[in-house]
Amino acid sequence: MRLMAAAALLLAAVSAQAAERIVTLAPHLAELVCAVGACDRLVGVAAYTDAPPQAAARPQVGNAYSVNLEAVLALHPDLVLSWDGGNSPELLRRLQPLKLHVEAVTVRGLDDIADALERVGALTGDTPVAQRAAQAYRRQLATLRAQYAGRRRLRAFYHTETDPPFSVNRSSPIHAALDLCGADNVFAEMPAIAGAISLEAIVAANPQVVIYAQQEDPAAIARLWSRLSVMPAADPARHVIVDANTLTRQSPRVLGGIAQLCAGIDRVRNTLAD
Repeated sequence: MRLMAAAALLLAAVSAQAAERIVTLAPHLAELVCAVGACDRLVGVAAYTDAPPQAAARPQVGNAYSVNLEAVLALHPDLVLSWDGGNSPELLRRLQPLKLHVEAVTVRGLDDIADALERVGALTGDTPVAQRAAQAYRRQLATLRAQYAGRRRLRAFYHTETDPPFSVNRSSPIHAALDLCGADNVFAEMPAIAGAISLEAIVAANPQVVIYAQQEDPAAIARLWSRLSVMPAADPARHVIVDANTLTRQSPRVLGGIAQLCAGIDRVRNTLAD
């Protein structure tokens, strides 16, 4: 068994060393590739890949659900990274007959990002860089957790869309970020990872802090809260605005989004304590 395991590791290493043309099928995968030092070997990326600039400049081959297979083949990739749980099963089935080297990368929670860095580094042949990146990520995540541990918990509503309003449940990475910052997601038990909610449900949840993205329509947000003006949460001082692209990205960049979120929640927490 040990001999077989060693052979498998050697085969993986040889394969990784040959990964000179990489295509990623989700934005965070391109960021992971760049974080392990292989950005210059990216030849194709998914739509909405916006960081780092070198990755954002690469040709786009589609999104998480629909990929231009001819465009992928034209790039002659020797490694295609897919998003486990994010890319559609139909897309993955369409890739199978093409005989491409497709590897899935799994990220379910904040701690998984460090593991994903190490896996991507092993696949691209950049293990030492990946290990250093993973260690740095773990240290920074631990620092954030220690910084906000023991904070007074606040009931939080992560608000997206307005007609109708939407929120997220405990399966969303946003839920994990809220928890780290000392906030309880008032819609954690929704059946779907994201879904519509009624104004009555918002009133019943009675959140103490409202978080929404700078990418939302501020005028529409203001109009909705004007309809709920009797609620304490309608006070703009209770609102925290974040960069959703950063906060939801399953890469080391999420740490910046979490830091921004925690600082905003702390501001509201301090206001309530006055």
